[in-house]
Amino acid sequence: MNTNEWQTYLVTAASRSAGRTTPEVVAAALDGGIDVVQLRDKDASVRERYETGTRLRELTAEAGVPLIVNDRVDLAAAVDADGVHLGQSDLRVAVAREQLGESAVVGVSASTVEQARAAEAAGADYLGVGAVYATSSKDVPDERNGVGTERIAAIADAVDIPVIGIGGIDASNAGKVVDAGATGVAVLSAITAAEDPTEATAALGEAVADV
Repeated sequence: MNTNEWQTYLVTAASRSAGRTTPEVVAAALDGGIDVVQLRDKDASVRERYETGTRLRELTAEAGVPLIVNDRVDLAAAVDADGVHLGQSDLRVAVAREQLGESAVVGVSASTVEQARAAEAAGADYLGVGAVYATSSKDVPDERNGVGTERIAAIADAVDIPVIGIGGIDASNAGKVVDAGATGVAVLSAITAAEDPTEATAALGEAVADV
């Protein structure tokens, strides 16, 4: 799986989906051309996420789009996801790969050059870097909330694996993140809370494709 081709990345957020279910939002985003989907839905129970993930696996497999699971290696295995995205306090990359197999995609969150280099050395396939712009969509410590495109540039220069910018990104500012060196952008509410998730996804794709 070529993570260098991931320009638009949806992170699900059931509590920010304007009353729609996560499968409904993901189906709309797939229609809009999203490149990869991450099951997050932090407010849901593990059982609920498993049930949602099973449906997302069907939708993404039919569309030929990778499915990644946030944090939980066991859940990624249970829904037959393509990989897992790990935070700095989650399991190590090697443990995740041991559980999911060598072909699994393992991404890691990083907000500093040091964390990015460590993740690359540990075998991460890509990095999620942010929050680029200040956001309330995730519980982000103040020191990491709004690191700016300068941090994207610094990390992209320091590593050879793809960098996905995340945090406060929508179609209006996504191009600046890619222009700074990111391979692509990850969004939550810019798609999940949009009046029309399909149009929002297409607009995001156009924004990064033009860079």
